[in-house]
Amino acid sequence: MDYLLTEEQIMIRDLARQIAREKVVPVRAELDEKSEFPWKVIKVLAESDLMGLHIPETYGGMGTGSLAHLVALEELSKACLGVSTTYAANALGTFPLLFFGSDEQKNKYLPDIAAGKKIVAFALTEANAGSDASGIKTSAQLDGDEYILNGTKQWITNAGEAEIYTVIAMTNKSRGARGASAFIVEKGTPGFSFGKKEDKMGIRASVTRELIFENCRVPKQNILGREGLGFIVAMKTLDQSRTGVGMQGVGVAQGALDEAVKFARERVQFGHPIIGFQAIQHMLADMATAVEAARALVYSVARHMDSGAKEFSKESAMAKVYATDVGMRVTTDAVQIMGGSGYMKEYPVEKMMRDAKILQIFEGTNQILRNVIGQTLNKEAARVAK
Repeated sequence: MDYLLTEEQIMIRDLARQIAREKVVPVRAELDEKSEFPWKVIKVLAESDLMGLHIPETYGGMGTGSLAHLVALEELSKACLGVSTTYAANALGTFPLLFFGSDEQKNKYLPDIAAGKKIVAFALTEANAGSDASGIKTSAQLDGDEYILNGTKQWITNAGEAEIYTVIAMTNKSRGARGASAFIVEKGTPGFSFGKKEDKMGIRASVTRELIFENCRVPKQNILGREGLGFIVAMKTLDQSRTGVGMQGVGVAQGALDEAVKFARERVQFGHPIIGFQAIQHMLADMATAVEAARALVYSVARHMDSGAKEFSKESAMAKVYATDVGMRVTTDAVQIMGGSGYMKEYPVEKMMRDAKILQIFEGTNQILRNVIGQTLNKEAARVAK
Protein backbone atom coordinates (compact mmCIF):
# COMPACT_ATOMS: atom_id res chain seq x y z
CA MET A 1 0.00 0.00 0.00
CA ASP A 2 1.02 3.59 -0.60
CA TYR A 3 1.27 5.30 2.77
CA LEU A 4 2.06 8.66 1.16
CA LEU A 5 5.55 8.87 2.60
CA THR A 6 7.51 12.00 1.79
CA GLU A 7 10.54 11.89 -0.48
CA GLU A 8 12.76 12.17 2.58
CA GLN A 9 11.00 9.31 4.35
CA ILE A 10 11.27 7.13 1.25
CA MET A 11 14.98 7.92 0.98
CA ILE A 12 15.48 6.96 4.64
CA ARG A 13 13.47 3.76 4.18
CA ASP A 14 15.42 2.72 1.10
CA LEU A 15 18.76 3.48 2.75
CA ALA A 16 17.83 1.46 5.83
CA ARG A 17 16.59 -1.37 3.60
CA GLN A 18 19.89 -1.45 1.73
CA ILE A 19 21.88 -1.54 4.98
CA ALA A 20 19.62 -4.28 6.34
CA ARG A 21 20.06 -6.45 3.25
CA GLU A 22 23.76 -5.86 2.71
CA LYS A 23 25.12 -5.48 6.24
CA VAL A 24 22.65 -7.17 8.58
CA VAL A 25 21.24 -10.23 6.81
CA PRO A 26 24.69 -11.77 6.06
CA VAL A 27 25.74 -11.62 9.74
CA ARG A 28 22.48 -12.00 11.68
CA ALA A 29 22.86 -15.73 12.31
CA GLU A 30 26.43 -15.27 13.55
CA LEU A 31 25.47 -12.34 15.79
CA ASP A 32 22.67 -14.46 17.23
CA GLU A 33 24.84 -17.51 17.76
CA LYS A 34 27.67 -15.58 19.42
CA SER A 35 25.39 -13.13 21.24
CA GLU A 36 27.59 -10.39 19.78
CA PHE A 37 26.87 -6.66 19.94
CA PRO A 38 26.53 -5.33 16.35
CA TRP A 39 29.16 -2.59 16.47
CA LYS A 40 29.97 -2.88 12.75
CA VAL A 41 26.33 -2.32 11.83
CA ILE A 42 26.04 0.59 14.26
CA LYS A 43 29.07 2.17 12.59
CA VAL A 44 27.42 1.88 9.17
CA LEU A 45 24.18 3.38 10.52
CA ALA A 46 26.18 6.25 12.02
CA GLU A 47 28.05 6.88 8.78
CA SER A 48 24.68 6.96 6.99
CA ASP A 49 23.29 9.57 9.44
CA LEU A 50 20.57 7.19 10.61
CA MET A 51 21.55 7.33 14.29
CA GLY A 52 20.30 10.89 14.61
CA LEU A 53 16.93 10.79 12.84
CA HIS A 54 15.07 11.57 16.07
CA ILE A 55 17.45 14.37 17.12
CA PRO A 56 16.89 18.00 16.01
CA GLU A 57 19.21 19.52 13.43
CA THR A 58 20.33 22.03 16.06
CA TYR A 59 22.24 19.22 17.75
CA GLY A 60 23.55 17.52 14.61
CA GLY A 61 20.62 15.23 13.94
CA MET A 62 18.15 15.15 11.05
CA GLY A 63 15.04 16.12 13.02
CA THR A 64 12.83 14.01 10.78
CA GLY A 65 10.12 13.09 13.30
CA SER A 66 8.71 9.82 14.57
CA LEU A 67 7.52 8.31 11.29
CA ALA A 68 10.86 8.65 9.52
CA HIS A 69 12.62 6.97 12.43
CA LEU A 70 10.05 4.17 12.38
CA VAL A 71 10.36 3.40 8.67
CA ALA A 72 14.10 2.88 9.22
CA LEU A 73 13.38 0.74 12.28
CA GLU A 74 10.93 -1.40 10.29
CA GLU A 75 13.57 -2.26 7.68
CA LEU A 76 16.14 -3.21 10.31
CA SER A 77 13.51 -5.32 12.11
CA LYS A 78 12.75 -7.30 8.95
CA ALA A 79 16.37 -8.40 8.95
CA CYS A 80 17.19 -8.81 12.67
CA LEU A 81 15.32 -7.80 15.81
CA GLY A 82 18.52 -7.97 17.83
CA VAL A 83 20.07 -5.24 15.71
CA SER A 84 16.89 -3.18 15.58
CA THR A 85 16.50 -3.40 19.39
CA THR A 86 19.99 -1.96 19.81
CA TYR A 87 19.02 0.85 17.43
CA ALA A 88 15.62 1.47 19.06
CA ALA A 89 17.00 1.41 22.61
CA ASN A 90 19.45 4.15 21.64
CA ALA A 91 16.47 6.38 20.83
CA LEU A 92 14.70 5.24 24.00
CA GLY A 93 17.63 6.40 26.11
CA THR A 94 17.77 9.70 24.25
CA PHE A 95 14.11 10.70 24.67
CA PRO A 96 14.50 11.83 28.33
CA LEU A 97 17.28 14.18 27.22
CA LEU A 98 15.21 15.50 24.33
CA PHE A 99 12.11 16.09 26.43
CA PHE A 100 13.57 17.24 29.75
CA GLY A 101 17.23 18.11 29.22
CA SER A 102 18.54 21.63 29.74
CA ASP A 103 20.20 23.49 26.87
CA GLU A 104 23.54 22.76 28.48
CA GLN A 105 22.79 19.04 28.75
CA LYS A 106 21.53 18.83 25.19
CA ASN A 107 24.57 20.65 23.80
CA LYS A 108 26.89 18.39 25.78
CA TYR A 109 25.40 15.00 24.85
CA LEU A 110 23.16 15.12 21.79
CA PRO A 111 25.76 15.90 19.07
CA ASP A 112 27.79 12.77 19.91
CA ILE A 113 24.59 10.68 20.08
CA ALA A 114 23.39 12.02 16.72
CA ALA A 115 26.76 11.21 15.15
CA GLY A 116 26.68 7.68 16.54
CA LYS A 117 29.86 8.31 18.52
CA LYS A 118 28.12 7.41 21.77
CA ILE A 119 25.35 4.89 22.44
CA VAL A 120 22.62 5.54 25.00
CA ALA A 121 20.59 3.34 27.38
CA PHE A 122 17.45 3.90 29.46
CA ALA A 123 17.36 2.46 32.99
CA LEU A 124 14.00 2.06 34.72
CA THR A 125 13.40 -1.66 35.36
CA GLU A 126 14.45 -3.36 38.59
CA ALA A 127 13.90 -6.79 40.12
CA ASN A 128 10.74 -5.54 41.88
CA ALA A 129 9.83 -2.77 39.47
CA GLY A 130 8.80 -4.05 36.07
CA SER A 131 5.16 -3.50 35.16
CA ASP A 132 4.88 -1.55 38.42
CA ALA A 133 7.37 1.14 37.44
CA SER A 134 6.55 3.11 40.60
CA GLY A 135 8.14 0.38 42.74
CA ILE A 136 11.76 1.32 42.05
CA LYS A 137 14.21 1.09 44.95
CA THR A 138 17.37 2.64 43.47
CA SER A 139 17.98 5.78 45.51
CA ALA A 140 19.64 9.14 44.86
CA GLN A 141 20.55 11.21 47.91
CA LEU A 142 21.72 14.81 47.55
CA ASP A 143 25.07 15.47 49.19
CA GLY A 144 26.31 18.97 48.51
CA ASP A 145 26.75 19.38 44.76
CA GLU A 146 26.35 15.67 44.02
CA TYR A 147 23.73 12.95 44.19
CA ILE A 148 24.80 9.58 45.60
CA LEU A 149 23.15 6.69 43.72
CA ASN A 150 22.71 3.23 45.23
CA GLY A 151 20.81 0.28 43.82
CA THR A 152 20.56 -2.07 40.85
CA LYS A 153 18.77 -1.79 37.52
CA GLN A 154 17.84 -5.01 35.73
CA TRP A 155 17.57 -6.11 32.08
CA ILE A 156 18.91 -2.87 30.64
CA THR A 157 19.35 -2.90 26.86
CA ASN A 158 22.72 -1.63 25.58
CA ALA A 159 24.15 -1.82 29.12
CA GLY A 160 27.91 -1.96 29.19
CA GLU A 161 28.20 -0.83 25.57
CA ALA A 162 26.47 2.54 26.02
CA GLU A 163 28.41 5.57 27.18
CA ILE A 164 25.39 7.55 28.42
CA TYR A 165 22.57 6.31 30.70
CA THR A 166 19.33 7.99 31.65
CA VAL A 167 18.49 6.54 35.06
CA ILE A 168 15.34 6.77 37.19
CA ALA A 169 16.02 6.80 40.96
CA MET A 170 14.15 7.75 44.12
CA THR A 171 15.08 11.08 45.68
CA ASN A 172 12.18 11.05 48.15
CA LYS A 173 10.75 7.60 48.91
CA SER A 174 8.01 9.03 51.13
CA ARG A 175 6.33 10.56 48.07
CA GLY A 176 6.01 7.29 46.16
CA ALA A 177 6.04 7.71 42.38
CA ARG A 178 6.26 11.50 42.83
CA GLY A 179 9.54 11.03 44.64
CA ALA A 180 11.39 9.67 41.60
CA SER A 181 13.89 11.72 39.62
CA ALA A 182 15.83 11.21 36.39
CA PHE A 183 19.60 11.47 36.01
CA ILE A 184 22.26 11.33 33.34
CA VAL A 185 25.03 8.93 34.35
CA GLU A 186 28.14 8.44 32.25
CA LYS A 187 29.97 5.15 31.84
CA GLY A 188 33.16 5.19 33.86
CA THR A 189 31.71 7.14 36.77
CA PRO A 190 33.20 5.71 40.01
CA GLY A 191 30.73 3.42 41.75
CA PHE A 192 28.93 2.56 38.51
CA SER A 193 29.48 -0.98 37.18
CA PHE A 194 27.73 -3.71 35.19
CA GLY A 195 26.50 -7.22 35.86
CA LYS A 196 27.02 -10.22 33.60
CA LYS A 197 25.70 -10.26 30.06
CA GLU A 198 22.34 -12.04 30.12
CA ASP A 199 21.94 -15.24 28.07
CA LYS A 200 18.61 -14.62 26.32
CA MET A 201 16.23 -16.73 24.25
CA GLY A 202 16.04 -14.11 21.50
CA ILE A 203 17.37 -10.70 20.38
CA ARG A 204 20.78 -12.09 21.24
CA ALA A 205 22.67 -9.45 19.24
CA SER A 206 21.21 -6.95 21.68
CA VAL A 207 23.19 -6.78 24.93
CA THR A 208 21.33 -6.91 28.25
CA ARG A 209 23.00 -6.39 31.63
CA GLU A 210 22.40 -5.09 35.15
CA LEU A 211 23.50 -1.61 36.17
CA ILE A 212 25.00 -1.54 39.65
CA PHE A 213 25.31 1.70 41.64
CA GLU A 214 27.43 1.64 44.81
CA ASN A 215 27.80 5.11 46.28
CA CYS A 216 28.00 6.43 42.73
CA ARG A 217 28.42 10.21 42.80
CA VAL A 218 26.67 12.10 40.02
CA PRO A 219 26.97 15.89 39.59
CA LYS A 220 23.87 17.81 40.66
CA GLN A 221 23.64 19.36 37.19
CA ASN A 222 23.04 15.87 35.74
CA ILE A 223 19.46 15.77 36.98
CA LEU A 224 16.88 15.96 34.19
CA GLY A 225 14.35 18.70 34.86
CA ARG A 226 14.02 18.78 38.63
CA GLU A 227 13.48 16.46 41.57
CA GLY A 228 10.21 14.58 41.48
CA LEU A 229 9.85 14.49 37.68
CA GLY A 230 11.29 11.00 37.25
CA PHE A 231 8.02 9.13 36.87
CA ILE A 232 6.74 11.68 34.37
CA VAL A 233 10.04 11.43 32.46
CA ALA A 234 9.69 7.65 32.33
CA MET A 235 6.04 7.61 31.26
CA LYS A 236 6.48 10.25 28.54
CA THR A 237 9.54 8.40 27.28
CA LEU A 238 7.66 5.10 27.07
CA ASP A 239 4.64 6.71 25.40
CA GLN A 240 7.02 7.94 22.71
CA SER A 241 8.95 4.71 22.32
CA ARG A 242 6.13 2.15 22.32
CA THR A 243 5.24 2.89 18.72
CA GLY A 244 8.80 1.84 17.94
CA VAL A 245 8.23 -1.53 19.58
CA GLY A 246 5.04 -1.83 17.54
CA MET A 247 7.07 -1.08 14.41
CA GLN A 248 9.48 -3.83 15.34
CA GLY A 249 6.48 -6.18 15.47
CA VAL A 250 5.48 -5.10 11.97
CA GLY A 251 9.04 -5.49 10.68
CA VAL A 252 9.67 -8.99 12.03
CA ALA A 253 6.21 -10.09 10.87
CA GLN A 254 6.88 -8.80 7.35
CA GLY A 255 10.26 -10.50 7.30
CA ALA A 256 8.71 -13.81 8.37
CA LEU A 257 5.86 -13.46 5.86
CA ASP A 258 8.33 -12.86 3.04
CA GLU A 259 10.28 -16.00 4.01
CA ALA A 260 7.09 -18.08 4.27
CA VAL A 261 5.84 -17.00 0.83
CA LYS A 262 9.22 -17.71 -0.74
CA PHE A 263 9.37 -21.16 0.86
CA ALA A 264 5.76 -22.02 -0.07
CA ARG A 265 6.49 -21.23 -3.73
CA GLU A 266 9.54 -23.50 -3.74
CA ARG A 267 8.40 -26.39 -1.54
CA VAL A 268 6.75 -29.15 -3.59
CA GLN A 269 4.43 -31.75 -2.07
CA PHE A 270 2.02 -34.07 -3.89
CA GLY A 271 3.49 -32.78 -7.13
CA HIS A 272 2.67 -29.09 -6.54
CA PRO A 273 4.18 -26.07 -4.73
CA ILE A 274 2.44 -25.89 -1.36
CA ILE A 275 1.40 -22.28 -2.00
CA GLY A 276 -1.23 -23.75 -4.33
CA PHE A 277 -2.97 -25.49 -1.42
CA GLN A 278 -5.90 -23.59 0.01
CA ALA A 279 -4.87 -24.24 3.62
CA ILE A 280 -1.53 -22.52 3.03
CA GLN A 281 -3.10 -19.71 1.00
CA HIS A 282 -5.53 -18.93 3.82
CA MET A 283 -2.74 -18.85 6.40
CA LEU A 284 -0.67 -16.52 4.22
CA ALA A 285 -3.73 -14.33 3.51
CA ASP A 286 -4.44 -13.92 7.23
CA MET A 287 -0.77 -13.19 7.92
CA ALA A 288 -0.54 -10.56 5.17
CA THR A 289 -3.78 -8.88 6.25
CA ALA A 290 -2.65 -8.70 9.88
CA VAL A 291 0.73 -7.23 8.91
CA GLU A 292 -0.87 -4.53 6.75
CA ALA A 293 -3.39 -3.64 9.46
CA ALA A 294 -0.62 -3.40 12.06
CA ARG A 295 1.50 -1.21 9.79
CA ALA A 296 -1.45 1.11 9.11
CA LEU A 297 -2.09 1.52 12.84
CA VAL A 298 1.55 2.19 13.76
CA TYR A 299 2.02 4.65 10.89
CA SER A 300 -1.20 6.42 11.87
CA VAL A 301 -0.14 6.80 15.50
CA ALA A 302 3.29 8.06 14.42
CA ARG A 303 1.66 10.70 12.23
CA HIS A 304 -0.59 11.66 15.15
CA MET A 305 2.51 12.13 17.33
CA ASP A 306 4.30 14.12 14.61
CA SER A 307 1.28 16.42 14.32
CA GLY A 308 2.10 17.86 17.73
CA ALA A 309 -0.41 15.88 19.78
CA LYS A 310 0.16 16.27 23.52
CA GLU A 311 -1.51 13.05 24.69
CA PHE A 312 -1.11 9.70 22.97
CA SER A 313 -0.67 7.14 25.77
CA LYS A 314 -3.70 5.14 24.64
CA GLU A 315 -2.77 5.27 20.96
CA SER A 316 0.87 4.28 21.47
CA ALA A 317 -0.25 1.43 23.74
CA MET A 318 -2.68 0.25 21.04
CA ALA A 319 0.06 0.31 18.42
CA LYS A 320 2.42 -1.65 20.63
CA VAL A 321 -0.14 -4.25 21.75
CA TYR A 322 -1.67 -4.97 18.36
CA ALA A 323 1.48 -4.93 16.25
CA THR A 324 3.58 -7.04 18.64
CA ASP A 325 0.80 -9.62 18.95
CA VAL A 326 0.79 -9.72 15.15
CA GLY A 327 4.57 -10.15 15.17
CA MET A 328 4.36 -13.17 17.46
CA ARG A 329 1.45 -14.74 15.58
CA VAL A 330 2.88 -14.26 12.09
CA THR A 331 6.36 -15.55 12.97
CA THR A 332 4.77 -18.62 14.58
CA ASP A 333 2.63 -19.23 11.51
CA ALA A 334 5.67 -18.82 9.27
CA VAL A 335 7.43 -21.60 11.17
CA GLN A 336 4.31 -23.75 10.81
CA ILE A 337 4.10 -23.20 7.05
CA MET A 338 7.76 -24.10 6.66
CA GLY A 339 7.35 -27.19 8.84
CA GLY A 340 10.53 -28.94 9.90
CA SER A 341 12.61 -26.52 7.83
CA GLY A 342 11.15 -23.59 9.73
CA TYR A 343 12.24 -25.14 13.00
CA MET A 344 15.87 -25.33 11.90
CA LYS A 345 18.44 -22.60 12.43
CA GLU A 346 19.33 -22.89 8.75
CA TYR A 347 16.21 -20.81 8.04
CA PRO A 348 15.71 -17.35 9.59
CA VAL A 349 12.10 -17.79 10.77
CA GLU A 350 13.27 -19.90 13.73
CA LYS A 351 15.21 -16.88 14.98
CA MET A 352 12.38 -14.48 14.11
CA MET A 353 9.95 -16.47 16.25
CA ARG A 354 12.37 -16.48 19.21
CA ASP A 355 13.05 -12.78 18.80
CA ALA A 356 9.41 -11.75 18.46
CA LYS A 357 8.39 -12.93 21.93
CA ILE A 358 10.19 -10.16 23.80
CA LEU A 359 8.16 -7.51 21.97
CA GLN A 360 5.08 -8.57 23.94
CA ILE A 361 7.03 -8.17 27.19
CA PHE A 362 9.33 -5.15 27.28
CA GLU A 363 8.36 -1.48 27.49
CA GLY A 364 5.13 -2.54 29.19
CA THR A 365 3.72 -6.05 28.87
CA ASN A 366 0.76 -6.28 26.53
CA GLN A 367 -1.43 -7.20 29.51
CA ILE A 368 -0.46 -4.04 31.40
CA LEU A 369 -0.94 -1.92 28.28
CA ARG A 370 -4.44 -3.28 27.85
CA ASN A 371 -5.06 -1.86 31.33
CA VAL A 372 -3.73 1.50 30.14
CA ILE A 373 -6.07 1.44 27.13
CA GLY A 374 -9.06 0.40 29.21
CA GLN A 375 -8.44 2.98 31.94
CA THR A 376 -8.10 5.73 29.35
CA LEU A 377 -11.38 4.70 27.70
CA ASN A 378 -13.05 4.91 31.11
CA LYS A 379 -11.66 8.41 31.73
CA GLU A 380 -12.70 9.58 28.26
CA ALA A 381 -16.23 8.27 28.78
CA ALA A 382 -16.42 9.97 32.17
CA ARG A 383 -15.46 13.32 30.63
CA VAL A 384 -18.13 12.95 27.95
CA ALA A 385 -20.74 12.05 30.59
CA LYS A 386 -20.17 15.26 32.55
